[in-house]
Amino acid sequence: MTFSTILYPFYHGQRTPFIFGLNLLTVILVFLVFAIIFLLILPGIRGKSRLFWMCRVLVSLFIGAVIVAVNFTSDWAAASMKTNTTYKSFSSGFVNAEIGLHVGLSGINVTLTGNPVTQLNETIDYNEMFEWTDSLDEDYTEALERGLPNPILYIAEKFTAGSPCGFNFQYLYSGKYASATMWTAFCCWLVANILFSMPVILYAGCMMVATAAFIFFSLASFSTIQNLPLCVFAIGTASFEIEYSSSFWLALATGVLCALIGILVIMLDCLIPEKMKGAFSVGVDDDDDDDEDYTCLAEGYLNSNFLEGVTTTFAGNKMTEDTSEKITLQSYKQKKKHAC
Repeated sequence: MTFSTILYPFYHGQRTPFIFGLNLLTVILVFLVFAIIFLLILPGIRGKSRLFWMCRVLVSLFIGAVIVAVNFTSDWAAASMKTNTTYKSFSSGFVNAEIGLHVGLSGINVTLTGNPVTQLNETIDYNEMFEWTDSLDEDYTEALERGLPNPILYIAEKFTAGSPCGFNFQYLYSGKYASATMWTAFCCWLVANILFSMPVILYAGCMMVATAAFIFFSLASFSTIQNLPLCVFAIGTASFEIEYSSSFWLALATGVLCALIGILVIMLDCLIPEKMKGAFSVGVDDDDDDDEDYTCLAEGYLNSNFLEGVTTTFAGNKMTEDTSEKITLQSYKQKKKHAC
């Protein structure tokens, strides 16, 4: 098994990376493709609106990418430390290693990296994933059977159902509700982009505010883990506590950005609605201009040859139809010259 799959015996699959997993890479690549496609068609947009459209689309794609990506990251909260600790059970060997804990909405990643990596004739570089499912205790039991290092087992045990810290229940439901509200924010973001393409700028701004609200609800749901009793992770001579990490702060910044955009759009739409429509390429022309364009277009299809030489024989006409049509043709030519 080791020579064929480059895995140690009894390891049923590859270890899960805590930063760039397959799902996260897929999300990033999809939004990058959309951004590249837009940049390719950007030269086709004429005038000063090119810069506005570029900023609008790129900011919108950034917001959507963050909302989706944070559902798959494992660094909503994190902690790490360097210490000397026992390596494995039934062994008196000590190793100098860096231990990391990375908490996401779907589970935790526990990392163990030796300093140096090779110690006790082994390569100490572990990255283990434990998901928030009903089988977390089973995953922990399987980790015991596989003989993982003591620091990893110690941290994973804190999140089992029987742990006095009570992490399992709180983290499980906090992650589920946070993920659900974050996906709801993504739906609001989609609706907002659709409304921005229609003559309903005010409602588009309201949906951006709703997007920000659901992002804040997600952050509030995840923040309930702070209500748990203080449970210190002590390994060897060092200890650490879990703190908010990059995904949490990135989601918070995105929520603030959505709120600012939504409030600004609502205010400007109430104060200068015509300019807002013009900025979003909605209703740029006034009614008078539309009438002139319509008249110009309609008169452009008149057949002058058809107008000339038309006569009628109705009795009682004081002016012949041929004379009236000639006057009409002359007035038409003059109006077309000035209007078109």
